[in-house]
Amino acid sequence: MSFIRPEARAALWRWRELIAAAGLGGLGLIWALGSFGLVALMGWVLIGLGLIVSIIGVQRMRFRLGGAGPGVVQVDEGQIAYFGPLTGGAIALSELERLTLDHAAKPAHWLLDQPGQLALAIPVNATNSDALFDAFATLPGLRTERMLAELHKSGVHQVVIWERASSRPTLHRLH
Repeated sequence: MSFIRPEARAALWRWRELIAAAGLGGLGLIWALGSFGLVALMGWVLIGLGLIVSIIGVQRMRFRLGGAGPGVVQVDEGQIAYFGPLTGGAIALSELERLTLDHAAKPAHWLLDQPGQLALAIPVNATNSDALFDAFATLPGLRTERMLAELHKSGVHQVVIWERASSRPTLHRLH
């Protein structure tokens, strides 16, 4: 038996990182201003940790678009699997060549390209799609802020968010 309505629980769960950051920061502020010595120093450290957790929490909130979309995403030991109603598949992060955001699909889809296979298309609002944030964060050279900005844009185009080796030809100047 739960004393919290499911809608309220879902809202609290969405804000979980920021609630934890506020708790860390509040405890740190009490210790920093109300104590001396080592406890005060630990309070300032907790304030810093609260600030870092809040920055990460805001990024994760911007990545979450709800989980009521088609299919389920599972991330396990460097492998992303998508189980959808019509399509599905799995791809290893170590073999990922290109990450693309396809705004032309409704809803928008992440396209994960691996050599020798068709691109794995994952709706941005699939169940457990927030686990993709941590998986994508491990990609070397990924610009998280750019990814989040592109996620909230609209249009009917595909945007390459990350690629292992540039597939675009280099520009050769004549002079």
